[in-house]
Amino acid sequence: MPAITANTLTLPRVATPDPAVVAQRPVRSVTTAPSGFEGEGFPVRRAFAGVPASVLDPFIMMDQMGEVEYAPGEPKGTPWHPHRGFETVTYIIDGIFEHQDSNGGGGVITDGDTQWMTAGGGILHIEKPPEHLVVSGGLFHGIQLWVNLPRANKFNPPRYQDIRGRETALLSSDDGGALLRVIAGDLAGHTGPGSTFTPITVVHATLSPGARLTLPWNPGYNALAYVLAGQGSAGVDRRPVHKGQLAVFGEGGAITLEAAARQPLAEPDLEVILLGGQPIREPVVHYGPFVMNSRAEIIQAMEDYQAGRLGVVPAQHVPHAHGEMPGEE
Repeated sequence: MPAITANTLTLPRVATPDPAVVAQRPVRSVTTAPSGFEGEGFPVRRAFAGVPASVLDPFIMMDQMGEVEYAPGEPKGTPWHPHRGFETVTYIIDGIFEHQDSNGGGGVITDGDTQWMTAGGGILHIEKPPEHLVVSGGLFHGIQLWVNLPRANKFNPPRYQDIRGRETALLSSDDGGALLRVIAGDLAGHTGPGSTFTPITVVHATLSPGARLTLPWNPGYNALAYVLAGQGSAGVDRRPVHKGQLAVFGEGGAITLEAAARQPLAEPDLEVILLGGQPIREPVVHYGPFVMNSRAEIIQAMEDYQAGRLGVVPAQHVPHAHGEMPGEE
């Protein structure tokens, strides 16, 4: 970890905000993600567990998938399942995942790639390791983030964005001590490739031991920092954080993270997913794979799924073009 690396000395620098002008965001809370299992039995950490939904808005859920070294025959995925009313963002740090859906689409994401699936009005899909990985075993590690859709977009047609790792915007901290991968949104005027219905920013940051990172952050967004690996601190008051913990920041125009000078042997750097978004501020009713605005809409989603109106399992896998659904121009 991670798959996408670069020499920070050759990258565009993100200037440290002037503390006399830009207010630092305080750390509101630090929570530890409980461990569990998803799909056919792959291990996950529930990054947002115990955090109020109002603080997370527009984000719904995030799982850290792995990090796990599978023995031959052990890799697992998910069975066919439906989604409606939100977007799933699957970011693969190590390993390979295959996707297939009820519209005949599909694809493969691997080291550093992201699949951004807008479920919209409804779709069935399956995620699984390829057969050769099941046979050989190997390392698997990734993130799946659920992003809510505004009421006006909940029934949009499904769409995909297959973002290759090489397409992410690569930046450096002011002193070169941190590598920043902008997957979606804007960071200091640099834009990631992901297109979103709700304005958000998604960044994967790697901080070298002892490095301090202070970034400008949109004052209208919330600010979340989830630690994938390593240890360090969050905020100017240096709240300790380590692997599997989520720091929630309060209001302000800048966020600060710092990597401990000494890191665990197996985790040489502090790895953090940074999330921020403009709150939608609409009613949210979340039931299983459906995220809607009312209980009646959840019931309708369940009825539509049971009646086959969200799609049927295709007989054959038909790869879709980059960023498009089959049949789109």
